[in-house]
Amino acid sequence: MKHSTRLITGVGALAVTALALAGCSSGGSTDSTDSADSGDLTPVTLQLQWFSQAQFAGYYAAVDQGFYEKEGLDVTILEGAADIVPIDVLTGGDADFAISWVPKVLGSIEQGAAVTDIAQIFERSGTTQISMKDENITTAADLKGKTVGSWGYGNEWELFAGMGKAGVNLADISLVSQAFDMNGFLAGDIQAAQAMTYNEYAQVLESVNPATGELFTPDELNVIDWNTEGTAMLQDAIWADSDRLADDADYADTAVKFIKASIEGWAYARDNPEEAATIVTESGSQLGESHQLWMTNEVNKLIWPSTSGVGTINQDQWDQTVEIAMDTPNETGATVITEEPPATAFSNEYVEKALAELKDEGVDVMGADFTPIEVTLKEGGE
Repeated sequence: MKHSTRLITGVGALAVTALALAGCSSGGSTDSTDSADSGDLTPVTLQLQWFSQAQFAGYYAAVDQGFYEKEGLDVTILEGAADIVPIDVLTGGDADFAISWVPKVLGSIEQGAAVTDIAQIFERSGTTQISMKDENITTAADLKGKTVGSWGYGNEWELFAGMGKAGVNLADISLVSQAFDMNGFLAGDIQAAQAMTYNEYAQVLESVNPATGELFTPDELNVIDWNTEGTAMLQDAIWADSDRLADDADYADTAVKFIKASIEGWAYARDNPEEAATIVTESGSQLGESHQLWMTNEVNKLIWPSTSGVGTINQDQWDQTVEIAMDTPNETGATVITEEPPATAFSNEYVEKALAELKDEGVDVMGADFTPIEVTLKEGGE
């Protein structure tokens, strides 16, 4: 049985998507009164990093397929926005868990936020730098002398680390503040533009090449992959309140249940990408159907196959992220952090319990046989 989706309009123009289990209220706290009102399900609120889209398909699928309900949870999903910092929502007590990139949260932790990465859902980075084939930009070293776009806002560190590793200084490029779209790139104002594999790269492939009158194709583009360049940083993770984990046994137990159901949702998105994309579209996402399917497929590539079981924080990847965060300056000379984060910054304790239960139930948490599907993008992502 599928579960209902409804859109709640909040203060001002901010809209949040609340996914309420059928017949249950969608409270945003975990007090006993709310639990009783929701049929003995524990209300849980998840704050996303961005608007509703297939970047978060596993969580939407977990609601739709009843995986959270099976674990005794009534989950409400709150959309993000440009002016929403997920960790602030979490530490402010307005969410129980949050999705955010590790380097962005490391800075918050150094400033005093008591939060813990309890499940590293994305094992690979989706950030790239793309260029037209005739620019001959295939590695970070080739950025020298080029106009290079960057979104900033904490998205720049892999680019700067890759340039530094290749011996390219900021003085060697023309750094352009890139909008969160590909208009500057398509207009020729940016030679190498920042693009997520699951979003902005697709935006280019959904656009008509004026030279051919047809949509752009992958063979007309070059892609710098920071995973290949060796400067990838950990991205989408599930974050929890460190103090609540330590002091509240019920919250710690809920964390395990939430991780478990979320991973089952991601396994569903892996095995049923078309259905998962439709679930997200029906949640209220404004993206087109072909773009949503592309995103689901590309996000799956960041998760599957898993090295140690989905959600596990691999020490080598964590260490690389922390090292870049400490040692890579941006255009202002600032680094993400100035010292090692505390031991509470991540923990595999909760995800290991969740994975053990999922394995016992026959859920494939490794995805060793994962094969991406072929997605045909349409103009404008429709």
